[in-house]
Formats: sequence, C-alpha cells, structure tokens
Amino acid sequence: MALSGMTGFARVEGAHGAWSWAVEARSVNGRNLETRFRGPPGFESLDKAARDGAQARFQRGQLTVNLQAKRAETAGTTQVNVEVLERYLKAGGPYVATGMVGKPSLDGLLALRGVIDAREEEDAAEDRAMVEAAMAASIGQALDGLKAARLEEGAALTPILAGAVDRIDNLTSLADQEAAGQPAVLKERYARRLTDLIGESASEERIIQEAAAMAVKADVREELDRLASHVVAARALMNGEAAAGRRLDFLSQEFMREANTLCSKSALTALTTHGLDLKATIEQFREQVQNVE
Repeated sequence: MALSGMTGFARVEGAHGAWSWAVEARSVNGRNLETRFRGPPGFESLDKAARDGAQARFQRGQLTVNLQAKRAETAGTTQVNVEVLERYLKAGGPYVATGMVGKPSLDGLLALRGVIDAREEEDAAEDRAMVEAAMAASIGQALDGLKAARLEEGAALTPILAGAVDRIDNLTSLADQEAAGQPAVLKERYARRLTDLIGESASEERIIQEAAAMAVKADVREELDRLASHVVAARALMNGEAAAGRRLDFLSQEFMREANTLCSKSALTALTTHGLDLKATIEQFREQVQNVE
C-alpha cells in the first residue's frame, strides 16, 4: 500500500428525477478521523452515509462533505387564490369607482401577496428513497475521488521522506566513523588535565582507568545502533500495507531523542557537527510526516 496524505478535494455531480445536486469532499490534516456533513434540510439521513463512507476509506484527517441540492421549478403546482383576489378587488372597488385610482392591471393583481399560491409537490416515499440512494452513491464517489487525491499527495511525499531517511542513514554512518576516535581523544584530554593538576606524577595506569570510565559515559554506540534500527523501521513502514503516519510520527521523536543524546555525549567537533545535521534532517522528516495518514 502506498503512503497516503491527508489533504485533498473531490467534486461529484448527480441528478435523479426533478432533483440535481453536487457533492464536494475535502480533507486536511488531523490526529484522528473527524467527519462533518452539511446538506439541505430534509436530507439529514445522509449524514450516516458520509460518516460510514469516510470510516471505510480513511483513518485520519478532518473531512468535510458538502451536499448542495435543488429541485426543478416545474416540480410543483401554481394556482390563483380567487378568494384572496376577490377581497382585493372588493376593497379597491370604491377607489376605482370614484376615479381616485385607475383600474388595476392583471400583473399588478397577481403580484399582490397571497394571490398566487405556489406549492411544491411532495415526493412520494419511493421516489424520495431513490433520490437519497442516488445522493448517497454520489457521496461515495466523492469520497473515492478524495481518497485518490490523498494518494497522489502521498506519492509526492514518498520521495521526500525516503530522501530524509537516506540522509539520516548516511549521517549515522559518518557519526559512527567519527565516534571510533572518541576514546583516544578522551584519554589524551584527561591526561592533559590531570597533568596540569598534579604534575608529571600522574601514572599511566590511573590515566587509563579514568579515561576508560569517561569513555564509557561518552560511548555513543547505543545511540548509533538505535538510529540505524530506526532507519530500517522507517523504510519498512513506508513500504508496508498499513497507514504509517502515526508510527512515523512516533519514530521521528525517537530519532530526535537519539540525536540529542549523541550530541550531549560528543567530545569531537566533527561528531557534534554530524549530530546537529542529524537533528536538522530529523526535524524536516518530522514536519513532512505530519501530512501522512
């Protein structure tokens, strides 16, 4: 399974009978899966279709599914309310008779409030069910399109993440090479300090013992081994079948923990430099991982 991002957008249009609609599905980064559905009044039942569809396709991200629907204007009845019209004519009759106002026109009368009675026809239960089923299918198609868009983002992120892991691997190897010279440097450094303090009477045996104790405290072999094992784990996650975002995020924290310890134990300028480069690369890796499902 390829890596999937968490950002994407898809739009699907549909129609059935007198109804037409458009479904837009979009998502952004999120620690968990959150789905919001927005639709016209009367179609609240489609909220379940949106949530179930998202649950079946995604594991993380903040999703919004918008349904905009309209019904054809011909899908209804229009009639003149004669009773209301006659009341208007009766009320205005004396004014027309005395010449205070002119005779009313037909379009003026029809524009009066309550004269035209427009009613939408109610959908039959069977027709309504078919419309909602067709809308639910469109929601599924929009979520499929969103999944494809997120996979495209994941495909773009993969070489970036792989490149960062390769750099971490290379820097770990360079740090390993430098760390091999750390015991000798510690011994020389300790011998010089001890000589400065107690003069030439410092014995070689004592210098070796104290330097060995310092070397044990400054040994970075464990950190280097863990960094190397984390590199293997990161590559396995990126090539695995399951969603890897959460575990890659945790792994980036472990990478940084080892790099920090490496820097704190370093007694060599070159080793410290590699440690700082590791931290910078790991931070870049961590930032990109936030976009992975």
